[in-house]
Amino acid sequence: MILKFEFTGLFLFFALCFISCNKKETPTKPNIIIIYMDDLGYGDVSYNGASKLQTPNMDAMAMAGMRFNNGYATSATCTPSRYALLTGVYPWREKRAKILAGTAPLIIGTDQMTLPKMLKQEGYQTAIIGKWHLGLGNGNVNWNQLVSPGPNQVGFDYSYILAATQDRVPTVYIEDGKVVGLDPNDPIEVNYQKNFEGEPTGLENPELLTMNWHHGHNSSIVNGIPRIGFMKGGEAAKWSDIDMADHFLNGIQKYIKSHKGKPFFLYYPMQQPHVPRTPHPRFEGLSELGPRGDAIVEADWCLGELKKTLEAEGIIDNTLIIFSSDNGPVLNDGYYDDSDVKNGDHLPSGALRGGKYSLFEAGTRVPFFTYWKGKIKPGVSDSMVSQLDLLSSLAQLVGSEVRTADSLPLLELLLGQSDEGRDEMVIEATSRTAFKRGDWVMIPPYEGPAVNDKVQIELGNDSNFQLYNLTEDIEQQNNLAALKPDKLQEMLTAFEAVRGDDYGKIEKLELK
Repeated sequence: MILKFEFTGLFLFFALCFISCNKKETPTKPNIIIIYMDDLGYGDVSYNGASKLQTPNMDAMAMAGMRFNNGYATSATCTPSRYALLTGVYPWREKRAKILAGTAPLIIGTDQMTLPKMLKQEGYQTAIIGKWHLGLGNGNVNWNQLVSPGPNQVGFDYSYILAATQDRVPTVYIEDGKVVGLDPNDPIEVNYQKNFEGEPTGLENPELLTMNWHHGHNSSIVNGIPRIGFMKGGEAAKWSDIDMADHFLNGIQKYIKSHKGKPFFLYYPMQQPHVPRTPHPRFEGLSELGPRGDAIVEADWCLGELKKTLEAEGIIDNTLIIFSSDNGPVLNDGYYDDSDVKNGDHLPSGALRGGKYSLFEAGTRVPFFTYWKGKIKPGVSDSMVSQLDLLSSLAQLVGSEVRTADSLPLLELLLGQSDEGRDEMVIEATSRTAFKRGDWVMIPPYEGPAVNDKVQIELGNDSNFQLYNLTEDIEQQNNLAALKPDKLQEMLTAFEAVRGDDYGKIEKLELK
């Protein structure tokens, strides 16, 4: 009996060892945070050479992670880039993906695959806290009832947003489709065509303004700031502009603390340094660049506080952070806020040409880095990568089979494990598109002014084709289209294979 017992015990021991040794451990899926700045230029961060303002928290993460010298937004304006980031689809494929009014309908289909939907399928909690600007409802929103469809109908479990931009009405926060703090006895009305009787505007009541408008921003006044569009009511629900960064940061920190038990995807689209630039008074004067620079310093502080929260909650080692901007920089974008006057010799675009609204490089080449403590080694990559690629790449990370035709699976590049990036991509600016392949960029002929006089940015419009070699001419000063007709034809053929031959050009031109 003793021998039988010993044999049985040994058998069980070895059996358990076999099962334990051969059992595949299920890895813990990482938390994923996308930090999305608004109008931040390639040269607006000190790790890319800015000296008139310091971004120590961005610098620390960028230097400890993988920095992409050729990281791109898909568009030189806001809404299209956000559409591409969340759907993995080129924005020019969706005709409504243009700068939207605050009353525009949702432009992402509720049956469409999105980044948060994909991650939900893989067990993630999903949230957006920050700027939305992808439309809400069906175009006829009653802001005093549930506003739907919106972020919650395209994959986000939780949403706390501003509907469009800080310079557009309605100037209220919306949580899971409901206006926060709304007094039912003071209903909200919004109209983008005409004002409500008796309501003051920036155009007619300049004496009420604390920030003067330069162009386009002369409608309803909220907190002394004239906005785009007209709004009446909702006084108790209106946000405080100077507290907006703190408000969103507090929401981010609260979410992390209450959801750290399971993997989460957190989309943090910040409002800085978009107009109106309203940094909290404690950040005033911390840059040499006026409100725009101070707003960037404020955003950098928010990033540092976010990292501290991840460290305090013990999840920094299991959190992938992706940082970028929706498009390039602009100084005067509708208000007299001294951003152009105090800019001095600061170069928001770095050595790049153009800026927001432009088909030149500074319109879409933006700060872009990934950070994952202990997983991503410090490095710099010159490989081309687009925000368009995040959907397929993060699907790789979490074991999803979801892909889109436009979004490339470049996870190894994002993690610094490969230098294989994009070979080509289409970039877009206000319904105009251009083409990048390798070191070359081709801009088709477009009608229109060469410079946007309101914002003083070169748009890339020309009656002739433009062709640049970015390795030799990063400033895009030497148009090689006439000197290299074969390369131009090669680029045009490849471009039309992706875009088609209807890309907003002046006319169909035959190259000789």
